[in-house]
Amino acid sequence: MAGVIFQRLAKAAPSLRGKLKQAGLNYIPEEFIKRTFLSAFYMTTGLVVSLFLILAKFNLLKGVLFVFPPIIFFVMFSYMMRLPEVKISKKEKEISKELVFAGRFLVIELESGVPLFNAMVNISKNYQAIGRYFREITDKISLGTSIEDALNEAVEYSPSDDLRRILWQIINSIRTGSNITKSLSAVLEQISKEQAIQVNQYGKKLTPLAMFYMMVSVIIPSLGVTMLVILSSFLHFELSLTILIILAVCIGLVQLFFISLIKFSRPAIDF
Repeated sequence: MAGVIFQRLAKAAPSLRGKLKQAGLNYIPEEFIKRTFLSAFYMTTGLVVSLFLILAKFNLLKGVLFVFPPIIFFVMFSYMMRLPEVKISKKEKEISKELVFAGRFLVIELESGVPLFNAMVNISKNYQAIGRYFREITDKISLGTSIEDALNEAVEYSPSDDLRRILWQIINSIRTGSNITKSLSAVLEQISKEQAIQVNQYGKKLTPLAMFYMMVSVIIPSLGVTMLVILSSFLHFELSLTILIILAVCIGLVQLFFISLIKFSRPAIDF
């Protein structure tokens, strides 16, 4: 019965198989959904037990425990189902850091008279992130797969759109018999311009973010806590250690949020 449910969930997400392949997760969709379901169930059980112990201590049980478990499970399951997308995004950023350099390396190799297969082998040896995908291509070619089929399969499961563009250009050049280096150079030039635009946009976005961070995370908390201490002495309000710790935790969370926002908005480019 459970297997039928997982199969129906897998059919409801037809793109999951491709995402798992792009993310490098060697699971079929049904198996991944089953593992995600069980992980979400175990985590929900642990949180509910902890919540039960806390609420029992303060005599606040009532009907709360009947409401929270389904919500917690749904949130956990939905979050963990996004694991392939998170891994794809991470792999895409790793590839973007090396893509232009590896592409130019490939162009130089081909212009020097090195065969395409040997040039791809050299890329797999000299670049860590992007070399992993070229190593898969060359391994398949060594096992008897045609170079065009190996490249087509790499295009289908590539986590990076820019890498997919480069591979497509190589495939088109092989099919038409045109000069690979000229078409690759044009694609790399376009990718470089797009990355330069991303850097400029990041610079424009960083200035207001830094100012807002200084206001919300540094100036307002420091002045606010100072005013709170002064007012507590006038209003006979007891400013206990617990309140100060809660304020410190809240300020820390706000700072962590801004740091994470700045970190994730940074383009995946070495500059």
